Amino acid sequence: MIRKLIMATMLGGLLLGATACNTVKGAGDDLKSVSKTTEDAIN
Repeated sequence: MIRKLIMATMLGGLLLGATACNTVKGAGDDLKSVSKTTEDAIN
């Protein structure tokens, strides 16, 4: 019983970690896009 709980917790943490990584990457891409658009508008 405890083994299943530990495995479920580890799997949940892994999934949250993978999701957070993709979210941060997406935010970085968004910021890059905004900065390029701003730079193009200034020039």
